[in-house]
Amino acid sequence: MTSLLLDTHAMLWFFWEDPLLSKAAKAAIEDPSNRKLVSIASCWEVAIKTAVKKLDLGEPCDTYLSRELANNNFELLPIDFRHVTAVANLKPHHRDPFDRLLVIQATLEHFTVVSSDEVFDAYGVTRLW
Repeated sequence: MTSLLLDTHAMLWFFWEDPLLSKAAKAAIEDPSNRKLVSIASCWEVAIKTAVKKLDLGEPCDTYLSRELANNNFELLPIDFRHVTAVANLKPHHRDPFDRLLVIQATLEHFTVVSSDEVFDAYGVTRLW
């Protein structure tokens, strides 16, 4: 079993059955033997983007995410003190605060990140795409 931590775009593309999601990522997410996790940071990012009208889910963010996370058997990954304080030690390869938190969560929890974003590679995390 592999524990997959989905980047925000990978989560949304999976929900939307978007062809931008790679075949390898889709297959890994659909594999029932893999554990699928979504960071609270990704939910926060979606909420911010819906609030500023950069993202339209067609319904309230909480309703949409609650349903889709449950329907797809995705686990929510909490953000804990270790995660937020470890961000201070990250090299500045990437400035996006959500992605930096995912890097730390993947590193500390030994998760594989599902993302098209190659910047994760600079941090040495295992990335699937």
